[in-house]
Amino acid sequence: MGLFSKIREGLRKTKDAMSNKFQLIINSFTKIDEDLFDELEEAMIAADMGVETSVEICERLRKKIKEKGITDPALIYDLLREIISEMLNNDIVLNVTDNLCVILVIGVNGAGKTTTIGKLSAQLKEQGKRVLVAAADTFRAAAIDQLEVWTKRADVDIIKHTEGSDPASVVYDALAVAKSKKYDVLICDTAGRLHNKKNLMDELSKINRIIDRQCEGIDFTRETLLVLDATTGQNAVNQARLFKETADITGIVLTKLDGTAKGGIIVSIKNELDIPVKLIGVGEKIDDLQPFNNEDFINAIFEKKEENQ
Repeated sequence: MGLFSKIREGLRKTKDAMSNKFQLIINSFTKIDEDLFDELEEAMIAADMGVETSVEICERLRKKIKEKGITDPALIYDLLREIISEMLNNDIVLNVTDNLCVILVIGVNGAGKTTTIGKLSAQLKEQGKRVLVAAADTFRAAAIDQLEVWTKRADVDIIKHTEGSDPASVVYDALAVAKSKKYDVLICDTAGRLHNKKNLMDELSKINRIIDRQCEGIDFTRETLLVLDATTGQNAVNQARLFKETADITGIVLTKLDGTAKGGIIVSIKNELDIPVKLIGVGEKIDDLQPFNNEDFINAIFEKKEENQ
């Protein structure tokens, strides 16, 4: 299966909930009126694009219809495609360069952090990068063991301490090894749940201070990736909003897109929080973690029924 075919298949449920629904609504109207806008807005909200984003899309749609003097509802479909593509804007890829790249992976338990780290490690290794993983989620039972299974599968190295250790000390030791042995990428797992937002903020701040100190004077890049479970819909958007208050998030990893119709959250995350989705999970296999591509997403979602036959 080709790359686009895999993405298209992974987004099939989202397409059914979004663009197929839009087509059905548009085809049921013979004129453009407020009832049409109301039904489209309801469909967007139902597709987990969020109230704020759905309202904004409809406002932009009204403006484009007026500017172009459109009276035929059939022409609205392509306008929706255009507006959503504009909202997603340009693709932003992982900032992995020839220098050391430190990737912090954050997110709640169950979102898919461990599998994301495993898949990303394997892919970077295949690209010729020397990858080291820091098992800094020391609070959750079996988190270290699960991560070790994935690193063996990906054939990359791991730095770990005992369960309950100070997460920042794991990152400290991993950075020392990464620098001395000239690894290209250090991926740091972090705790998926701390008692409150202050604890989370303090823990992430401590880890970031250690990274700053340990990497002082060397060229390095830093990514902070928030892993979200797409099946949770707007709850995932709310998680992103909360994590954004405590961390300088550089990108989103949206997992389990193949199992949900809620892929519309990609649009609301970008529009409401201005955080780029950098990676998407569209299956269980290692190569099913894919860089997010705006054009592929739009083409897969807005592929008309007759084009897909």
